[in-house]
Amino acid sequence: MSVEVSRGLENVIIKTTGLTYIDGINGILRYRGYDINDLVNYASYEELIYLMLYGELPNKQQLNQIKGIINESFEVPEQVISTIFSMPRSCDAIGMMETAFGILASIYDPKWNKATNKELAVQIIAKTATITANIYRAKEGLRPKIPEPSESYAESFLTTTFGKKPTQEEIKAMDASLILYTDHEVPASTTAALVASSTLSDMYSCIVAALAALKGPLHGGAAEEAFKQFVEIGSVENADKWFEEKIIKGKSRLMGFGHRVYKTYDPRAKIFKTLARSFAEKNDNVKKYYEIAERIEKLGVDTFGNKHIYPNTDFYSGIVFYALGFPIYMFTSLFALSRVLGWLAHIIEYVEEQHRLIRPRALYIGPEKREFKPIELR
Repeated sequence: MSVEVSRGLENVIIKTTGLTYIDGINGILRYRGYDINDLVNYASYEELIYLMLYGELPNKQQLNQIKGIINESFEVPEQVISTIFSMPRSCDAIGMMETAFGILASIYDPKWNKATNKELAVQIIAKTATITANIYRAKEGLRPKIPEPSESYAESFLTTTFGKKPTQEEIKAMDASLILYTDHEVPASTTAALVASSTLSDMYSCIVAALAALKGPLHGGAAEEAFKQFVEIGSVENADKWFEEKIIKGKSRLMGFGHRVYKTYDPRAKIFKTLARSFAEKNDNVKKYYEIAERIEKLGVDTFGNKHIYPNTDFYSGIVFYALGFPIYMFTSLFALSRVLGWLAHIIEYVEEQHRLIRPRALYIGPEKREFKPIELR
């Protein structure tokens, strides 16, 4: 009997979901049935939190409840903050996040409880903002700071991170980024979280598993690698030569291009491009990178479009993060800050509705039975 091996689990369905719908042919992304463009344009991240966890957009009372839980949950144990600030400033930001969530898993070790799972998820989302902001502050040599309540999660996060009140454009861009990166069905990090949750490991530990998968440059690290390309190019005048030497002749991977699911332009990339363009109109440094990206995009589409390879969400997102003031080393952490909601929504959906221990098989292709020889006879 022949057995087919699906490398990378491509097109293997491991769960049903009511969370995220993707049409990779037509470039459609919806959360709980709502188009991503409508959510970015008309909803807040707090509304999305309620939608992803509870299935419907909140009314004003429900939205205020979510905001209340967030505002009451920014505090983290002192051991988390002291550990973050005791680590060398050269440490990888996602590695620092893994450490922080590992401490939370050790201290809290919450058990699964359908009556409290969703509220716990909101608390974790609040603590993620505190952890992410303080990783930046620690690496920049700043003092610890706990977020304070404000008009929005995005505003509280940015204010804590940089120690100053952000502009409305910056708040809107951060809010949009949080929404855009919230979920994308079951990529590597979500799958890792699901595997951990299938053992009934706690939510914090599931996030550690997800972070370990996100850390790789082929997943969460792609935004950093895409932006590094623009830095390497330096100016739009160098773009064509760089593309010819690195991508065409050198056959290097064009970071921020191509997607396992999308065979057309990633709808999230279109929104990030619009945000990047808006910042570029006001900031010459951002404009430089935007012009480089736009030229590389054209070259990339002209070269790879016939293979259905187009920009993905990571191609322009780094320019938006840069415009907000974040150094490159924080880009993957910002992905994680957003995606923690998606991870939590998926593991809650799985544990509460479809739970079964995830235990795949491997096809053995090694030698047949062999006789063991003592070491003196080998």
